[in-house]
Amino acid sequence: QIAFMTLTLFPIRLFFAAFMMLLAWPFAFIASMGSDEQELEKPLSWWRKIVDILLKAIMRMMWLAGGFHWITVKGRRALPAEAAILTVAPHSSYFDAIPVTMTFASIVMKAESKDIPVWGTLIKYIRPVFVSRSDQDSRRKTVEEIKRRAQSDGKWPQIMIFPEGTCTNRSCLITFKPGAFIPGVPVQPVVLRYPNKLDTITWTWQGPGAFEILWLTLCQFHNSVEIEFLPVYIPSEEERKNPVLYANNVRCVMAEALGVSVTDYTFEDCQLALAEGQLRLPSDTCLLEFAKLVRSLGLKPETLQDDLDKYAASAMKMKKEKVDVKEFSAYLEFPVSHTLESMFALFDENEDGVIDIREFVIALSVVCKPSKTLETIQLAFQLYQSESGTITEEDLAHILKTAMGVSQIDVTHLFRAVDEEEKGKITYDDFYTFAELHPHFAEDYLYADQMGSESGLETSSLSAPNGICTDFSPDNTGDGKKPLQKKLN
Repeated sequence: QIAFMTLTLFPIRLFFAAFMMLLAWPFAFIASMGSDEQELEKPLSWWRKIVDILLKAIMRMMWLAGGFHWITVKGRRALPAEAAILTVAPHSSYFDAIPVTMTFASIVMKAESKDIPVWGTLIKYIRPVFVSRSDQDSRRKTVEEIKRRAQSDGKWPQIMIFPEGTCTNRSCLITFKPGAFIPGVPVQPVVLRYPNKLDTITWTWQGPGAFEILWLTLCQFHNSVEIEFLPVYIPSEEERKNPVLYANNVRCVMAEALGVSVTDYTFEDCQLALAEGQLRLPSDTCLLEFAKLVRSLGLKPETLQDDLDKYAASAMKMKKEKVDVKEFSAYLEFPVSHTLESMFALFDENEDGVIDIREFVIALSVVCKPSKTLETIQLAFQLYQSESGTITEEDLAHILKTAMGVSQIDVTHLFRAVDEEEKGKITYDDFYTFAELHPHFAEDYLYADQMGSESGLETSSLSAPNGICTDFSPDNTGDGKKPLQKKLN
């Protein structure tokens, strides 16, 4: 079928969809000329209403060309005065743009998108909230702009936000980002479904790429999509004061409507679990739990590198000194709390109330830069090396156990391969040279010997089809009450 459709229907559909987008461009360009904020806050003029209808019709024809012959809509879309924000989930594909083109609601977009030929003009027409990567204060400005529009009593168009912040495989809802809920105004949850026999829609971290998804979808004779507008969610006073609570409660409502579970993992956890570094995290790693605690403690992703540098410098001065929970609290400059105690417990090897602070630094380095394996190992060497700049096999075992978040690991094979002169100690230069010659050293010297052993080194490369990873399946969803998995037994 794919071969036949590729030679017949695919090129026709692709041409027709591209033609519809080009046809929409002049209307969007003319309607966007000379618009300012004061004009945008006024009711649409008669000619702009006509442009709206024409553009919606053209966009509908574009989706029709893609095989979306009919789009099932359930529920009633709230008026802007009833709900200024539409929260849409699950987010799993660029085909999720369908409800955007049906409603012409504003969306949150990267500022670079407005410079894309044709597409950028269509984006500007719907008056998006632009986020600039070059502006370090962009996140705060974006939240303030969302809040300003949301509290305008319906003067601005509704804002459509995908609170998951990344594409998933629709098997569960990951943690919602709080941006849509900070204004504390009512939101309307919107759920998406693609009830197709064959899933060619999902575009996530692993699996088919963007063009392959487009190709396979256009080769399907018919593609189904359902958009359901749920009742407007009005936050309580407690939810207005606590955007995280508000986000979690809305997520539960949407998960129930979809019939899926929720998981506390986030976009950042997905980056960590699927990092392309030389040390892939095993499925039973405790570093995902550690990453959640890092966020709960208040360490922000944008300042994590600076925090790492500061903690590493302090750890080097402390050398091999172990600390108790109060000293750990002083070291982090955070008060003792349940979160801090939980983090401390992850590194309490013998449950004797003290930890090696160097292990915390190594784990933080992995969370901070998961793909840069050798940078983390270089930092670890600096923390563990003797005055002669060398480490022992035992030191290497501590380093790799911490970097992978597992309880046991046999590094003998790897250490002996690096220690060619059999000195019983190695330098970082020795390790770096070896890693350059053997870029797959983990698979060759660690995973290969220990697959299925007690160490639990089952790599996270075994992912769900078209999904983010096995760690994100609903079966692994924690309720916050299960005992912490320690790094060491």
